[in-house]
Amino acid sequence: MEHMQGTPAATGTSSRNGRRLPISMIIGEVELLLAEKRTALSVMRTAIAVFALPLSVFSVLIATSRLYTLSSVIYWIVPVAAMSIALVVLGIYLMGRSLYRIRELEERIRILKQQMQEHT
Repeated sequence: MEHMQGTPAATGTSSRNGRRLPISMIIGEVELLLAEKRTALSVMRTAIAVFALPLSVFSVLIATSRLYTLSSVIYWIVPVAAMSIALVVLGIYLMGRSLYRIRELEERIRILKQQMQEHT
Protein backbone atom coordinates (compact mmCIF):
# COMPACT_ATOMS: atom_id res chain seq x y z
CA MET A 1 0.00 0.00 0.00
CA GLU A 2 2.98 2.36 -0.24
CA HIS A 3 1.75 3.67 -3.57
CA MET A 4 -1.38 5.14 -1.85
CA GLN A 5 0.52 7.27 0.67
CA GLY A 6 0.70 10.31 -1.59
CA THR A 7 -2.86 10.07 -2.94
CA PRO A 8 -5.55 12.52 -1.85
CA ALA A 9 -7.53 9.75 -0.12
CA ALA A 10 -4.50 8.75 1.93
CA THR A 11 -3.53 12.31 2.90
CA GLY A 12 -7.09 13.38 3.72
CA THR A 13 -7.53 16.23 1.28
CA SER A 14 -10.56 17.87 -0.26
CA SER A 15 -10.87 20.02 -3.36
CA ARG A 16 -11.62 23.73 -3.33
CA ASN A 17 -11.46 25.89 -6.43
CA GLY A 18 -9.66 23.16 -8.33
CA ARG A 19 -6.96 22.56 -5.72
CA ARG A 20 -6.67 20.01 -2.95
CA LEU A 21 -6.78 21.07 0.71
CA PRO A 22 -5.95 18.93 3.71
CA ILE A 23 -8.86 18.18 6.02
CA SER A 24 -7.00 19.82 8.89
CA MET A 25 -6.92 23.07 6.89
CA ILE A 26 -10.66 22.86 6.24
CA ILE A 27 -11.29 22.27 9.95
CA GLY A 28 -9.07 25.24 10.78
CA GLU A 29 -10.99 27.39 8.33
CA VAL A 30 -14.31 26.34 9.90
CA GLU A 31 -12.92 27.21 13.35
CA LEU A 32 -11.92 30.65 12.06
CA LEU A 33 -15.37 31.19 10.54
CA LEU A 34 -17.00 30.19 13.82
CA ALA A 35 -14.82 32.72 15.66
CA GLU A 36 -15.94 35.39 13.19
CA LYS A 37 -19.54 34.33 13.78
CA ARG A 38 -19.07 34.78 17.55
CA THR A 39 -17.75 38.28 16.83
CA ALA A 40 -20.82 39.06 14.71
CA LEU A 41 -23.05 37.82 17.53
CA SER A 42 -21.20 40.14 19.93
CA VAL A 43 -21.85 43.05 17.58
CA MET A 44 -25.53 42.09 17.56
CA ARG A 45 -25.59 42.04 21.36
CA THR A 46 -24.06 45.53 21.36
CA ALA A 47 -26.63 46.68 18.79
CA ILE A 48 -29.46 45.51 21.02
CA ALA A 49 -28.00 47.42 23.97
CA VAL A 50 -27.51 50.58 21.89
CA PHE A 51 -31.06 50.24 20.57
CA ALA A 52 -32.51 49.79 24.09
CA LEU A 53 -30.75 52.80 25.65
CA PRO A 54 -33.05 55.47 24.14
CA LEU A 55 -36.09 53.47 25.25
CA SER A 56 -34.78 53.55 28.82
CA VAL A 57 -34.10 57.28 28.68
CA PHE A 58 -37.57 58.05 27.38
CA SER A 59 -39.13 55.77 29.99
CA VAL A 60 -37.45 57.82 32.73
CA LEU A 61 -38.50 61.09 31.08
CA ILE A 62 -42.10 59.96 30.82
CA ALA A 63 -42.13 58.65 34.40
CA THR A 64 -40.85 61.97 35.72
CA SER A 65 -42.86 64.20 33.36
CA ARG A 66 -45.11 65.51 36.13
CA LEU A 67 -42.06 67.14 37.75
CA TYR A 68 -41.40 69.54 34.86
CA THR A 69 -43.14 71.38 32.03
CA LEU A 70 -42.10 70.68 28.48
CA SER A 71 -41.64 74.37 27.65
CA SER A 72 -39.11 74.83 30.46
CA VAL A 73 -36.89 71.90 29.42
CA ILE A 74 -37.27 71.98 25.63
CA TYR A 75 -33.58 72.88 25.24
CA TRP A 76 -32.77 69.55 26.97
CA ILE A 77 -35.42 67.43 25.27
CA VAL A 78 -34.44 68.29 21.69
CA PRO A 79 -30.78 67.18 22.01
CA VAL A 80 -31.83 64.08 23.96
CA ALA A 81 -34.36 63.20 21.25
CA ALA A 82 -31.79 63.77 18.49
CA MET A 83 -29.22 61.63 20.28
CA SER A 84 -31.83 58.93 20.87
CA ILE A 85 -32.77 58.87 17.19
CA ALA A 86 -29.08 58.59 16.29
CA LEU A 87 -28.65 55.67 18.72
CA VAL A 88 -31.70 53.89 17.31
CA VAL A 89 -30.33 54.30 13.78
CA LEU A 90 -26.91 53.05 14.90
CA GLY A 91 -28.50 50.04 16.62
CA ILE A 92 -30.50 49.16 13.51
CA TYR A 93 -27.40 49.50 11.32
CA LEU A 94 -25.28 47.30 13.60
CA MET A 95 -28.00 44.68 13.84
CA GLY A 96 -28.52 44.55 10.08
CA ARG A 97 -24.80 44.36 9.45
CA SER A 98 -24.30 41.53 11.93
CA LEU A 99 -27.28 39.58 10.56
CA TYR A 100 -25.87 39.89 7.05
CA ARG A 101 -22.44 38.79 8.25
CA ILE A 102 -23.86 35.79 10.15
CA ARG A 103 -25.75 34.60 7.07
CA GLU A 104 -22.65 35.00 4.94
CA LEU A 105 -20.53 33.02 7.42
CA GLU A 106 -23.14 30.27 7.75
CA GLU A 107 -23.17 29.86 3.97
CA ARG A 108 -19.38 29.53 3.88
CA ILE A 109 -19.51 26.98 6.73
CA ARG A 110 -22.20 25.02 4.87
CA ILE A 111 -19.98 24.87 1.77
CA LEU A 112 -17.03 23.61 3.82
CA LYS A 113 -19.24 20.98 5.47
CA GLN A 114 -20.30 19.79 2.02
CA GLN A 115 -16.65 19.50 1.03
CA MET A 116 -15.96 17.44 4.13
CA GLN A 117 -18.90 15.12 3.35
CA GLU A 118 -17.75 14.71 -0.25
CA HIS A 119 -14.36 13.68 1.01
CA THR A 120 -15.64 10.94 3.30
